[in-house]
Amino acid sequence: MSRPEPEPLEPLDRLQAVPGAARSGGPNDLGLVMGGGGARAAYQVGFLRHVAKHWPKLHPPYIHGISAGAINAALLASHHGTFLQAVDELSHLWGDLTADHVFRVDPASLAMNSVRWLRQLGGGGLRGGRIQVKGLVDTSPLRAHLTESLHPVGGELTGIRYNLEHGRLRALAISTTSYSTGESVTWLQGTDVEPWKRPKRITVEAKISVEHIMASAALPLLFPAVQLGTAWYGDGGIRLTAPLSPVLHLGARRIMAISNRFAREPGAIGSEVYAYPPPAQVAGVLLNAVFLDLLDNDALRLERLNRLLAALPPEERHGLEPVKLLVLRPSVDLGRLASQFEARLPRSIRFLTRGLGTRETKSPDVLSLILFQPDYLRALMEIGEQDAEARADEIEAFLAD
Repeated sequence: MSRPEPEPLEPLDRLQAVPGAARSGGPNDLGLVMGGGGARAAYQVGFLRHVAKHWPKLHPPYIHGISAGAINAALLASHHGTFLQAVDELSHLWGDLTADHVFRVDPASLAMNSVRWLRQLGGGGLRGGRIQVKGLVDTSPLRAHLTESLHPVGGELTGIRYNLEHGRLRALAISTTSYSTGESVTWLQGTDVEPWKRPKRITVEAKISVEHIMASAALPLLFPAVQLGTAWYGDGGIRLTAPLSPVLHLGARRIMAISNRFAREPGAIGSEVYAYPPPAQVAGVLLNAVFLDLLDNDALRLERLNRLLAALPPEERHGLEPVKLLVLRPSVDLGRLASQFEARLPRSIRFLTRGLGTRETKSPDVLSLILFQPDYLRALMEIGEQDAEARADEIEAFLAD
């Protein structure tokens, strides 16, 4: 898997080209962006718990979910109650989550999928008698769990339509990656939204369903791809080089983005692997590059654009104003923390993770993506809430602006 090339900075009129983005700033201009990271998305819930306690009636009008963050985005956008009630439900969803809620952990299922992979790789491309390989694990339990938690009707998350009709939400965006075209496809459901196109990024209006969430959260190769219409889609973070872009296009002028990436000092050693790196370490670096690092790159581009706009006189800004951005991130290394909880995984899953070398590194980032253990997930939520409390004044000033 190669990391996509960074896109050039978009022109200053990129917002003017979208009718929804022409709305002036005001009390309803907040955008919430939640990125991927598998089990690490529980950290976002902790941050949201702090916000909900102090702003229980908050309703972010623009919400964008990517990968596992799409689960959080969909529940917030479809919940009929207050923001506090929605976040409480998210806390229960993640706090009680176990690996068997996400994928089949029985040895027979894992062994069968492993055999299929071996037959596929060793078949030399011969089609006769070939068993089609999808993902390394069977994620049908996650589909059932999301169906129970999100209460779809006829496949549609009708709570989204309800909140749109009552003005509590303006738009929900869920990003996926098309395995047919290689493009990042963002699915939109909102009022007065108009799809847009950028190089390797397109948007499609849709009634968001559980299948869109499953597609966005489908970790490549590990989780099977999901069919939407006639094409197949996978994790939304693979090709989305501008994760802040959807809420900007929709009209947000203040963006609160929750990252699951611990920010080390440049050159700092996080893994403490001095021998040849095990597969778990290599996979962790790749997955971080694909799913977590691009938010930082996009935030840097937006900050540069803000500085450029601030340096221009108002008459030369073509109606644009700087966008306020608040990026929230863990104060501790969530990958390093994961190593403390690996022993509690089901034996069959633990056998696979240790085979990848998760015990040979002190920061097994790849393990943190699939560590759906209640004690680990609750620890992430507690860290998220503590981090939010540490920045309470900053968050309050941002939301009260």
